[in-house]
Amino acid sequence: MWDRNQMAARAARELQDGWYVNLGIGIPTLVSNYIPEGIEVTLQSENGMLGMGPFPIAGDEDADLINAGKQTITELPQTSYFDSAQSFGMIRGGKIAMAILGAMEVAENGDLANWMIPGKLVKGMGGAMDLVAGVGRVVVVMDHTNKHGDSKVLKSCTLPLTGQSVVHRIITNLGVLDVVEGGLRIVETAEGVSEQQLRDATEATIV
Repeated sequence: MWDRNQMAARAARELQDGWYVNLGIGIPTLVSNYIPEGIEVTLQSENGMLGMGPFPIAGDEDADLINAGKQTITELPQTSYFDSAQSFGMIRGGKIAMAILGAMEVAENGDLANWMIPGKLVKGMGGAMDLVAGVGRVVVVMDHTNKHGDSKVLKSCTLPLTGQSVVHRIITNLGVLDVVEGGLRIVETAEGVSEQQLRDATEATIV
């Protein structure tokens, strides 16, 4: 299976030269460390930063430079700053090509649940609802199953939705699946994982 860093590295292969991309909280934030050579992308953070650099080296952190997940990051020579209204204007206006997000559940029709579990205290949805509605492509990076071994890639989500039919590609520790008509299509499996193992761990319909 892929670990968190391998999943982030696989997600980084989704990047295309010249794109503006938003990275969600969790595993997606690691993608900035694996941008392929020859690919120039501009990372956007909904808290008001365009042109995020990779995570800082220990000891070089600047507490004033944070992403939407409150993690310290670095700036680049071309980095620009603005308020949240302008940031969400970029997102809602279709200026961001792709969002790479984490998820609690994904359904076979592309429904996404990634912001709350009923009964548990949450800070809010953040920018997720705007992102899935406004960007051109949504890629989800997540563990394939929960800690009990139950699939998180489902026929239909059980948790409150962030967006309906918004996910294009799912990258998990077991492999990569695309949302297609009628269900999910296996794109590739993780190293050491067979297609049957991926199918067995997936509640959603695989076509």
